[in-house]
Amino acid sequence: MASDGSSPKPSLRGSEPPDASITSGALARRLGISPTTLRSWDQRYSLGPARRRRGHHRRWSPQDVAMVEDMCSLTASGVSPAEAARSAKERRAHSAPQGQGGTRPVPAGSATAAGTSGKANSRGSSGLPFGAVRAECRGLARAALRLESVAIQEQLNAFVQEHGVVAAWEELMMPTLHAVGRKWESSGDRYVEVEHLLSWHVSTALRNAQLLLGPGETRKGSSPVLLACVPGEQHTLPLEAVHAALLQRGRPVRMLGAAVPAEALIAAVLRTGPAAVVLWSQTRSLASAPLAVHLLGMGWGVNGARQQAALVLAGPGWRGARIEGAVQPQGLREAIALLAPESSVSSE
Repeated sequence: MASDGSSPKPSLRGSEPPDASITSGALARRLGISPTTLRSWDQRYSLGPARRRRGHHRRWSPQDVAMVEDMCSLTASGVSPAEAARSAKERRAHSAPQGQGGTRPVPAGSATAAGTSGKANSRGSSGLPFGAVRAECRGLARAALRLESVAIQEQLNAFVQEHGVVAAWEELMMPTLHAVGRKWESSGDRYVEVEHLLSWHVSTALRNAQLLLGPGETRKGSSPVLLACVPGEQHTLPLEAVHAALLQRGRPVRMLGAAVPAEALIAAVLRTGPAAVVLWSQTRSLASAPLAVHLLGMGWGVNGARQQAALVLAGPGWRGARIEGAVQPQGLREAIALLAPESSVSSE
């Protein structure tokens, strides 16, 4: 990771002779952005080559390239494009002829660079339909739109390490995924690759959360929580967030994943005697009330346990369902408080 906290870029600084210059197309390819983005930055923020020759294609000097690298790094870290452009141009203005020395821009993660220490408003948008969200959401969205895998994963991992799983899901992952999803729905089949890439890296960060945060201390002999999607349900990311958050609390957990057949789920319940079963449904048509009622009537759980085994119906598919004996938490934070209350585990 770069010293300013941004994702590493294929640096061009110092790799060219002093008089070297490249075209806009070559610069765009080497930095992984489009020529249209370069033109847009030039038109909106005067972020173009310092020297221009009338009648010739634009050529970017090493100092110009360094400026665009700073622009990419800052915007990928959540800084608004206008603020990032100011910082990048200041660096070029103060840099030495060889691109050495000079004043570094404000670190991308600082309150001054981002224009905010936490929440960001809808201005300086990444092009996605955000409301009032954290600046990190915009940085993650920009990295996703550019398909920058390294930057996406580094930003997700860093947020998980600093804030934990629940905050990462509620304040960064879910808002950005929703914004990308809305962009996809309003643009036909465009941006599906962005959603798939972002979902993959969100899943990776959640599965690696135990490595990023360290394992929670688990009570010996405690019964696991069983996680499963209802038959036909393929959306697993919310369950993966539950899985990661429970592990952070030191709660034993078994993840069965997507579209678990009813027979397989019943068999797993009988074999593991879980303290709770979490049944996820994204869509109302897949939420099976008969399956929930059957699970409640099985009498599973550990004999003599202080707490009665719970059936947790999670996800928007269960909204409006009235199943006596089942619990329906509103969001990840409430689900984790129910499944792993702090008083029941030896350490957070």
